[in-house]
Amino acid sequence: MISTTDIESLIAAALPGAKVQVQDPNRDGQHFNAIVIAEQFSGLTTIKQHRLVNDALKAYLDSGAIHALQLKTYSPEQWQNFSVQIS
Repeated sequence: MISTTDIESLIAAALPGAKVQVQDPNRDGQHFNAIVIAEQFSGLTTIKQHRLVNDALKAYLDSGAIHALQLKTYSPEQWQNFSVQIS
């Protein structure tokens, strides 16, 4: 079973400097939610941003260790605009 800490570490290793928060809302070790803020996402579509994260977790996604991963990805600029809107 993979932990939220393991997932955070794998994403951070693939996207140096990224801010990563992962939750296991069902507490089942298979269904996760993640927010990733990374400079590498600048100028990329959401699909391309998600692919970068999924590539970091490919072995766990392919093996079924991670059954579901809900992603919210942002460049730092997107995150700043998002957080201003919800304030």
